[in-house]
Amino acid sequence: MDNLLPNMTIQVQTQRLTLIPLTNQQLQAWKQTGRKDLEKMLDLKHNPWKLGLFYEQETLQALSDFWIPQTAKFPLDYFWYTNWEIILNSASCSVGGIGFAGLPDNHGTTEIGYAIDQKFEGQGIATEAVQALSAWAFQDEGLRILRAETPVDNIGSQRVLTKNQFIQTGEKKLELEIPMQVFTWERRR
Repeated sequence: MDNLLPNMTIQVQTQRLTLIPLTNQQLQAWKQTGRKDLEKMLDLKHNPWKLGLFYEQETLQALSDFWIPQTAKFPLDYFWYTNWEIILNSASCSVGGIGFAGLPDNHGTTEIGYAIDQKFEGQGIATEAVQALSAWAFQDEGLRILRAETPVDNIGSQRVLTKNQFIQTGEKKLELEIPMQVFTWERRR
């Protein structure tokens, strides 16, 4: 399906970061042979992500159950359905991922999520990545509301959203293998 994509590279740049949306082919390589081979494909230095258990499991589940099937189903809009690698330019390595839950729905809403390698937390990387990808997404006239969820105990992630003009809208319990309380957030156009 990747051969149906226009011959162009989509990237979002900031002063310190490059955000690269992974194609279906790149996601397949990640799943089949691991992140080290993906990093080689992207000409990056190897950096084994260190994520908390929840984020590690969530990332692997998203890879198999969402990113790969959805990027295959929507090859021309794959960037709304994939993981965007967060590249720290000064280190030439991926330090996390960020992405959306798909194209904006009929109400102009989609969700944003992100995870940062624990070795790089506290450096403003998530804040910068959320700001850059939100600005990119809001260029789409169909997007009116970006939503997010953060565990109630993840103060750092809550700060990231607050710094990016997200407003806390509520709290709910996610029925996962281990149930989790989360705050819900919104940022409007």
